[in-house]
Amino acid sequence: MKALVARLDSFGDVLLAGPAVRAVAARAETVTLLCGPHGAPAARLLPGVDDVLVWDAPWVGFQPPPVRREGVDTVVGAIAATGADTALVLTSFHQSPLPTALLLRLAGVRFVAADSEDYPGSLLDVRHQRAPHAHEAEAALDLAGAAGFPPVDDGRLRVLPPPPTEELTGPPGYVVLHPGASVPARAWSPERCAQAVRELAADGRRVVVTGGPGERDLTAYVAGHHALDLGGRTGAAELAGVLAGAACVVTGNTGPAHLAAAVGTPVVSLFAPVVPAERWRPYGVPCVLLGDQQAPCADTRARTCPVPGHPCLDGVTAHDVVAAVDKLVEVT
Repeated sequence: MKALVARLDSFGDVLLAGPAVRAVAARAETVTLLCGPHGAPAARLLPGVDDVLVWDAPWVGFQPPPVRREGVDTVVGAIAATGADTALVLTSFHQSPLPTALLLRLAGVRFVAADSEDYPGSLLDVRHQRAPHAHEAEAALDLAGAAGFPPVDDGRLRVLPPPPTEELTGPPGYVVLHPGASVPARAWSPERCAQAVRELAADGRRVVVTGGPGERDLTAYVAGHHALDLGGRTGAAELAGVLAGAACVVTGNTGPAHLAAAVGTPVVSLFAPVVPAERWRPYGVPCVLLGDQQAPCADTRARTCPVPGHPCLDGVTAHDVVAAVDKLVEVT
């Protein structure tokens, strides 16, 4: 059996698919992961993945490309070339798997399974119903089990062993603060982040600030003179190594939170309730959740905070973060 697992959206979403991918890999000859460009770096970190097929789907992401016949023809051909005869389509609770399932059928995939609220016609062989309120990692693993791929381990997030990063960070035991997020509604303000760095340093913590290539100005501001600034200096594998060496990670609901969980590092999660924490909180590691989960923005999936002052997160103080770090580091 050659299998394909589709998870077309973000870096963190792909990491959450990891337990399901391992379940499939335990029974399949090969596993191809079909993902979007933002998820590709995470896909290459997952145990059990033999090949990564990248496609920017028109029904996924914040800036989806237009629908073009040539693009559809290209991805259908690429899927067919994998020789996959079995596929899982993994989606979030609010997404439909049916466009992807249609492409898989056009590519000749004989067995397709997905969670679907919508009537699938002949697009799905297994139309699974996800459990209410299930975490995204658990929902994906449940679907895999329904498709004939039961769990093979403890179901926690994992990545391939990261490279050593002590040349970047110094010895392990530091606190990582990652200030960026995929959308503004999920980010703690730069001012609050900088205050937290100062107070963590005053508390005797060695602090490392991380961020992507487009976040260098942000990480420089947040780090100031009190932290090591690694903004733009780590790819996905190197970031995994940095997070693995941390005693604790402070970040919003964004990819590095799930990457920290995948390397077993506790997380202080600055969680804006625009999506439910029960589905998206860091999975399988000690975690302190900060942020008003009953704020007016709850469950809106807003990208920009609709409430003046962003109170769900900016009501969290630097002192709250220091206390949360102290709690997590004490118990680990």
